[in-house]
Amino acid sequence: MHPVATVLRSFCDRTKIPWAFLAVALAATAIQFADFAHSAWPSALIYDRSALSDGQWWRLWTGHLVHYGWLHYAADTAMFLVLGRAIEWKFPAASRLALFAMPPIITAAIYFFDPGMVRYAGLSALNLAFLIFYAGQSWQRNWLNWFWPAVLLVYVGELMLEAQRGGTGGGLVAFSDPAVSIATSAHVAGGACGLALWMICRRKN
Repeated sequence: MHPVATVLRSFCDRTKIPWAFLAVALAATAIQFADFAHSAWPSALIYDRSALSDGQWWRLWTGHLVHYGWLHYAADTAMFLVLGRAIEWKFPAASRLALFAMPPIITAAIYFFDPGMVRYAGLSALNLAFLIFYAGQSWQRNWLNWFWPAVLLVYVGELMLEAQRGGTGGGLVAFSDPAVSIATSAHVAGGACGLALWMICRRKN
């Protein structure tokens, strides 16, 4: 192997950089800066129910990369990278396939089961999916460990609080648009995706 390639491989193995998650985060960052510069990009990429009905299928994926303000972007992207650092190098094939497959599944769930949601944005549903997956993977290594069941219970409690308050409660992030509410249906779909991914990987193992 070429010496340069050897050094790069050693660096990657040592740092465990989640390249696929990092690429998604960089795309979200570019879109956020475009929004700051008043570009038309974010409005062309966000989940928009009417635009999706008109055949703009790319929004099935790109809607998750748009955020309502810098605080929303920072919270979602930071969590996304933390989960990526924990997951991608342990489950490379499963996590990368999920990065491609889960966004349109979550978006389709919003489209068919929550017709009142006209617009949606953010990585939070994907974050919850990967959190559920990682919690399940960690718990099955030691079923007596109380920490991961507690994480799952917190997630369920979060969803119940959101549902009880009609999508206005449960979250700690203030959106740039005050008319925006928490997308509970997207979070439920994300949780279902994470649970399904965990069950598929467990059965395969």
